[in-house]
Amino acid sequence: MTEEHAAMLKKLVEAGAIGGGVLECDDIRREYETLKGRGVEFKGEPKEMPYGIEAVFKDDSGNFWSLGQKR
Repeated sequence: MTEEHAAMLKKLVEAGAIGGGVLECDDIRREYETLKGRGVEFKGEPKEMPYGIEAVFKDDSGNFWSLGQKR
């Protein structure tokens, strides 16, 4: 996600226009480690699911998000 897109998404979440959702990435294990290192609170490590790999985290507004990587 570009910094510009991340900023737009952050504004929408902070405004209460959207709650949690799913964010897709190409390398979930790398993104998990990067975000965890920045203090993001994950419910657990990335987990293999039938549709791909998923890691659930909570943002600073209390919304839950799913970080996913397709198979």
